[in-house]
Amino acid sequence: MVTETLSVQVVFALPSDVWRADLQLHPGATVYQALLASGYAQQFPDRPIPALRVGIYGQECSQDRELAQGDRVEIYRPLDFDPMESRRRRAAHRQAFMTKPRNAPRQRKKPRSDAPA
Repeated sequence: MVTETLSVQVVFALPSDVWRADLQLHPGATVYQALLASGYAQQFPDRPIPALRVGIYGQECSQDRELAQGDRVEIYRPLDFDPMESRRRRAAHRQAFMTKPRNAPRQRKKPRSDAPA
């Protein structure tokens, strides 16, 4: 009897590098089992596995989700800043230093009087 295995990747993007583990798991394996098998806990002991936010190909999922052949489990880092707050700051900065209103009517050039008709 031949047992099929799942080929999956576990990846974690650091600011300057990417950590990756290629795994062969049994069918029916979950994201949590892939995280345990990858050695992530030994590589990054300051980040406990149960507290991680994870996803598969950019779609956030729970750690009890079953994996399929070729899945890439992505481990997400916490945000350093709130994206909405950054957008508000940029908008306020633009508004404070804007010299010309955005929707001002355009001024037409006056026809030159010395131009031939």
